[in-house]
Amino acid sequence: MKRITLFLSCLLFFNLIYAQEQAIKITSPNSDREIIIKENKRVKIRTANGQKIAGRFTIEGTNTLVIKGQRIELAEIDSIKRNPLLLSVFTSGFFIYAGAITIGISAIAGVFADSSAFWFAIPGAAMIYTGIKSPNFNKNYKKSGDWTFELITTSQ
Repeated sequence: MKRITLFLSCLLFFNLIYAQEQAIKITSPNSDREIIIKENKRVKIRTANGQKIAGRFTIEGTNTLVIKGQRIELAEIDSIKRNPLLLSVFTSGFFIYAGAITIGISAIAGVFADSSAFWFAIPGAAMIYTGIKSPNFNKNYKKSGDWTFELITTSQ
């Protein structure tokens, strides 16, 4: 009976050790807000030298992130924001679709009704361009805005 109890307690202990996840904790000392982004989530990062990197991140070591094979030190990050896949696909798809509809309607109205309707192709082209650039409406956390970044370990 003692061996079973010892085995179960060791099993639960090792389960707790492996159930911990690493994450980025973003804090603001001005407003006492905390945002936690868990590992393997999609983010957009701008480094101090102006490089933009987007993708899923993993944590390597005590202060290093890896995105698409590029290692980024935590001190090099200038700004970070979440970049969810569903939101990216929906917004870019919506803008491209709405722009194509606008251009199509302006072409039909320009041919059959009034030639000044062709002017509506300009906003349609702008919508398509916006959809291709894939806008991200999430909040951007910048170091210059008094946000601090640190790596933490969380338990599920």
